[in-house]
Amino acid sequence: MSEILRLAEPRKKGLLHLLFSRFFVIVLLILLQVALYVFLYGWLNTWIPFFSVLKVIFTVIVVIYLFNSSMDFSGKLTWMFIIAILPVTGAMFYFFTRMNLGHRKITRLVDNTINRTRNAILQPVGVLESLSGDSSGTADLVKYLNRSNCFPIYNNTDVTFFPSGEAKFAALLEELKKAEKFIFLEYFIIAEGYMWGKILEVLIEKAAAGVDVRVLYDGMCEISTLPPSYFKLLREKGIKAKAFSPIKPIVSTHYNYRDHRKILVIDGKVAINGGVNLADEYINQIERFGHWKDAAVMLKGDAVKSFTLMFLQMWNIDEKIPLYTPWLKDGGSVHKGTEGYVIPYGDSPLDDMLVGETVYMDIINRATEYVHIMTPYLILDGELENTLKFAAERGVDVKLILPGIPDKKAAFALAKSHYKRLIASGIKIYEYTPGFVHAKVFVSDDKKAVVGTINLDYRSLYHHFECATYMYRTKCIPDIENDFKETLSKCREVTYDTIKNEKLLYKLTGTLMKFIAPLM
Repeated sequence: MSEILRLAEPRKKGLLHLLFSRFFVIVLLILLQVALYVFLYGWLNTWIPFFSVLKVIFTVIVVIYLFNSSMDFSGKLTWMFIIAILPVTGAMFYFFTRMNLGHRKITRLVDNTINRTRNAILQPVGVLESLSGDSSGTADLVKYLNRSNCFPIYNNTDVTFFPSGEAKFAALLEELKKAEKFIFLEYFIIAEGYMWGKILEVLIEKAAAGVDVRVLYDGMCEISTLPPSYFKLLREKGIKAKAFSPIKPIVSTHYNYRDHRKILVIDGKVAINGGVNLADEYINQIERFGHWKDAAVMLKGDAVKSFTLMFLQMWNIDEKIPLYTPWLKDGGSVHKGTEGYVIPYGDSPLDDMLVGETVYMDIINRATEYVHIMTPYLILDGELENTLKFAAERGVDVKLILPGIPDKKAAFALAKSHYKRLIASGIKIYEYTPGFVHAKVFVSDDKKAVVGTINLDYRSLYHHFECATYMYRTKCIPDIENDFKETLSKCREVTYDTIKNEKLLYKLTGTLMKFIAPLM
């Protein structure tokens, strides 16, 4: 194996390194701020007369506000539990989160960006009209999606399904080498290693040849996988790079809102989307939780333009002079007459629309034969759980595949807390025996499918920037269903007996964590 290209020194381990790391400094400064708030609270409680009365009034006001808020019922129950246990502290914590301290600026910037580009891509003529009389509800879904952003529906787009990170990686490298004008990458996780090293070799070569290469990664990487200011190392190689919302030593609620998207766009002609990040475990180059099962799709044709816009919207959030037109003009369809319809779409945590959840529920509610789902996490609100149950109860074949080996045991315990109720409604649940399922896939009735970044948990549905590809009657949908069946053959079925014999720790953890599930 050739030497792996790395721009940064490998992370050192050990207590001494931790104590002098940026992570430790950030945590320490945040804890100091929290301690200051606690001190001020104690001081007020001791020295200001009638403060206890003010605390009660404040708590009552917060509870009234909570009951009248637009928050989903599960979230309200969680906050009521916290306030019941810690009346004043819980109320203050809730008030703090609702004030949105620290992310009002980014909310304003995102809103401005979306409003500026709402009509950046026109709906291709004749595509919506061709769905008139179609009973699938796809045309109605397009109308809904365009209330939140610019998400046209396209034909003339060829879609290839990748049933693994390895398949995506091979195609990604091949397509990168063909780039002539621009390469845009937006990923939740980038980690130096074999996968990123091979990609980086091509990116550096293309940047040197004059290709506009841009890399946007989530700022949490600078805590978990990359050194601080890794974007500067990329810039030294001619690559334009940014970290989205990097972690700073300030107490704020905006750290909750991460860029969980995975987008690659090349020359406006090719786009890749799905669950696969740019780290070695995603292609099973290293093993973390058994075999890593993932999925992605590659688009060629008209629909690529929407992923170009999504990337540029995120890139331009903090740009003084945002530019869109030069890149949105690139591409052009060479896939005339391609079968089916495609809608690339995104979801923002900073508006009032639960786009990711609504698209999933629309598929479930309109299914007549089956809905097959792969998801790494299953932390459901009441509405989504009832939607799944109702589909099964009216005769739809609802099957879910989850990991057999979890990456987060608390999340796995919460998933298991749903099992008994779902099975009682006729839903069949399976766990992937060889390892970890990271794919986010819906496929229904041999007609509809979604592949993207959106998990079935609160973090994806409420707190992250996400994206996905909705497909209707595209030629790759049988491939998606066949992959589901192939994966199913490697799974164990969850039954009443397996639930009864589940480890006590999982049962206790799931029961206790249920109270705070919406905060996870």
